[in-house]
Amino acid sequence: MGSTLPLGDPAPSDGALPIDVVADANTDFGVYLHVPFCRVRCGYCDFNTYTATELRGARQDAYADEVLHEIDLSRRVLGDRGPLRPAQTVFFGGGTPTLLPPGDLARMLAGVRAAFGIAPGAEVTVEANPDTVSPELAGILADAGVTRLSIGMQSAVPHVLAALDRTHDPANVATAVAAARDAGLHVSLDLIYGAPGESLDDWRRSVDAAVALRPDHISAYALIIEDGTKLERQIRRGEVPAPDDDLQADMYELADDVFAAAGYGWYEVSNWARSAADRSRHNLAYWRGTDWWGYGPGAHSHVGGLRWWNVKHPAAYAQRLAASESPAAGRERPDDEARRLEAVLLRTRIAEGLGLDELPADARRAAAALIADGLIDGAAAVRGRVILTRRGRLMADAVVRALTE
Repeated sequence: MGSTLPLGDPAPSDGALPIDVVADANTDFGVYLHVPFCRVRCGYCDFNTYTATELRGARQDAYADEVLHEIDLSRRVLGDRGPLRPAQTVFFGGGTPTLLPPGDLARMLAGVRAAFGIAPGAEVTVEANPDTVSPELAGILADAGVTRLSIGMQSAVPHVLAALDRTHDPANVATAVAAARDAGLHVSLDLIYGAPGESLDDWRRSVDAAVALRPDHISAYALIIEDGTKLERQIRRGEVPAPDDDLQADMYELADDVFAAAGYGWYEVSNWARSAADRSRHNLAYWRGTDWWGYGPGAHSHVGGLRWWNVKHPAAYAQRLAASESPAAGRERPDDEARRLEAVLLRTRIAEGLGLDELPADARRAAAALIADGLIDGAAAVRGRVILTRRGRLMADAVVRALTE
């Protein structure tokens, strides 16, 4: 039912921020709306999601109203810390947001608009399972102000989908893309590589199928085995093989080659877009460390250097809000060193990189060695930026360790 919440200080029941936390009017503000419902639990997933048998009294049909209560609370809390900022990005994530009636998603978005405003040209994304997308749903979302549909394709190969416990019909991906396009929505496709039994040819088939649909944006994530998932237990028992690191590296290089040939440029280790305008501005805001409020069970927020996270279970979330209390479970304020380490971790993953002058002297010396090893782009370093080469993208964790140890 999702990864464990972090440790931290208790959060006050009214959700008030510390007196010295000030929302900077010049920092972008984003909104994340978590929808924690799924029809089935995928074997690899450790997100904070719940099937019908796991809700323990929480109600999907009441969920939009519960989120609207948290939006009201957030407006009061942030209103005490300076002028309210319009949302530059809004992201409905899950779970499967499109399991809710599209009218509920529209009401939640209207609540954000009423509380904060939504900036002109804002990016508004809804994640969707291909089986849930219809022309009617796409039209309602577009009319409500949604601009982008992120479709969980994962694979075009039936046996790979089965290994991931994905239940959608691969043919429905094209249908979902067409419905989104007809409604005027931008389209992103999500892929996963390295599933048990997936060959390089299987992966090529999925990559080619994704490119043939001409989405604006593609994400391709290496399968990671998370503790406590069904897939982790299957691997531990020897029922299926663990992902092969060398094969996953070959899969990454294949995808990068095919995407580049089709006109997609990488802008984050696992993300490619047709143009700068097609990049996920919401996710870039996370990687750049701007402000956002996350609504829903287990959602995380960040404002003015303070972070907090909500109670995990939908029933506990509903109970807190019914009692006019904040759903926040805990919070923390990382110190300068922790923020520096996080900046290296996140910003080295994006194509713009980070400035060499933002690194301490020992890290700059480490960067020189990484250039010699072909992991950091030497020409970019001459311009004062730390930017990964493709080999560096494959070894991003090692680069981060070298720059932070």
